[in-house]
Amino acid sequence: MLEIQALKGQEKITMLTAYDYPTAMVLDQAGIDIILVGDSLGNVILGQPHTLGVTLEHMIHHTKAVSQGVKKSFVVADMPFGTYQASTEQAVQNATDLIAKGGAHAVKLEGGKPILSTVERLVSIGIPVMGHVGLTPQSVHQLGGYKTQGKSEKKAKQIFEDACALEKAGAFAIVLECIPEELAQKITDTLHIPTIGIGSGAKTDGQVLVFHDLVGFTPSHIPSFVHPVAHIFEDLTNHVKTFIARTKEMSS
Repeated sequence: MLEIQALKGQEKITMLTAYDYPTAMVLDQAGIDIILVGDSLGNVILGQPHTLGVTLEHMIHHTKAVSQGVKKSFVVADMPFGTYQASTEQAVQNATDLIAKGGAHAVKLEGGKPILSTVERLVSIGIPVMGHVGLTPQSVHQLGGYKTQGKSEKKAKQIFEDACALEKAGAFAIVLECIPEELAQKITDTLHIPTIGIGSGAKTDGQVLVFHDLVGFTPSHIPSFVHPVAHIFEDLTNHVKTFIARTKEMSS
């Protein structure tokens, strides 16, 4: 965690998602700074329409698989919807399970002021917490969909204050998702902890993407801020077609 924080102002922090052992090995051996076991696995791996159906059991299962493939990278696991909102003690137990059973090094929570006491409690017992403000997918229905946040002065002020409050509560880093670049830069310049952006411009301390979006391993829409480096879904489809054709042509 301290190594990640030391990168602020020195070099950009890199973070990608992983949900399984082989992907984790690829990212770790490539030298990625942080691997996020995101609740985005609901969309990406389980085929669900959003992240709200992801359970703690899902997260522990996938975090354990990822942690088995990691030697150097810092592993952060999302706390899924409903696992930290009811009470601080609920959050403590579930975060502890992600660390002890899943092998995560830290947990990530979405939200601002409503979760400050939870962040403070987790940090006080030695569990590193990454914050997440802006577009928070677990609140997709409340936000009216996957839209850029912080466009209005009122909303921008709220996001800025939430980020500052999370730092004060003990978060070691904060994800800024889909907010205007100017707001992301203001938060980055104000905070002493790293900011990691996704769809928030280039002025943050680091960048995070969904691995499957980066390599084109998805049949669905890829966000406009992603510039795929490969087209794995199409390539694999063609490879399977080749196998099928070769097999069909075999003589009995």
